Amino acid sequence: MAESLASPAHKLSNKAVKVWRLSETLSNIIALIVLAILLFLDYHFSWIYWIGWILIGLVILTIVGAPWGYIRAALLYKHWRYDISEEFLQLKKGAIKEEHQLVPMTKIQSVSTKQGPLLRKYNLYAVTVQTMGSSHTIPALEKEVAVELRNTIAHYAKVEEMEE
Repeated sequence: MAESLASPAHKLSNKAVKVWRLSETLSNIIALIVLAILLFLDYHFSWIYWIGWILIGLVILTIVGAPWGYIRAALLYKHWRYDISEEFLQLKKGAIKEEHQLVPMTKIQSVSTKQGPLLRKYNLYAVTVQTMGSSHTIPALEKEVAVELRNTIAHYAKVEEMEE
């Protein structure tokens, strides 16, 4: 049965790249601030000499690794696909290690939309599907698409609608 399924074709919102890049930038800034505070404390309190070297190494790794966040966001967007049918929710992601998941509609127990501060800034939502043993998220969809997808999955899975 699974062999007859076409590969998923629906893409995430193109705003997802902006959200992921902004999130990565904020994470890097916070990490650099924490490391700067620790370096100051190391200098001020004369901690054991090797602690300073470790902190300097972490600063270098954070700075050198920052461009990866921008590349990773583009790769995630390029390779993330989803699709639904009356029988399955299909999720496909991964540029280096491709992962293609089929979630049977009969196993879905709940479906919800979520929106954090960064997603709210771009009017995007994440759709999360819960099964007995796992959770699956479609990370960045336009509001109309997310609400329609949530309602369609709930209908196919015969999930009772709950107020958020």
